[in-house]
Amino acid sequence: MADDPRPYRSAAGAAVFGPDGRVFLGRRLRGQVGTWQMPQGGIDAGETPLEAARRELAEETGIIAVSLLAEHPDWLTYELPPDLDPPPRWADRYRGQRQRWFAFRYDGRDADIDLATEHPEFDAWRWATLDEAVAAVVAFKRPVYEALAMAFAPIAARLAAGHDASPSDRA
Repeated sequence: MADDPRPYRSAAGAAVFGPDGRVFLGRRLRGQVGTWQMPQGGIDAGETPLEAARRELAEETGIIAVSLLAEHPDWLTYELPPDLDPPPRWADRYRGQRQRWFAFRYDGRDADIDLATEHPEFDAWRWATLDEAVAAVVAFKRPVYEALAMAFAPIAARLAAGHDASPSDRA
């Protein structure tokens, strides 16, 4: 869809790593129902990408106890497939999304994760390896997740090895 004149919607995403190096995945309630993804969403007017990532994370999962570990250095894009059913509510204005992604260390307890938010996005959640996250996401978002897996693999490895992935570990 290279000739699509619509712009990309600006969005942000949160790769939340547990202490063992696995990443949070939620199972979608709307859109691509039953598929798994990391928390993500649009950037509101006047909001920075980091602020949007933190807001979306809290809105979708109740997670607020996180420490920033890294920011992916690039905006990552995906295009919506023309046959997507149902399309997202913003599909008439945008061809897809350009996303800024952040890696966070989860500093809370599993019991603190609450999907019963005001506007639920997920009906289940799990911890997964980065490779499992790539395999679980819908096909049109897979290149974004592959880029995230490459960039954030050192963070996951340090955590899995029992080391603290300090905020100085940048993607």
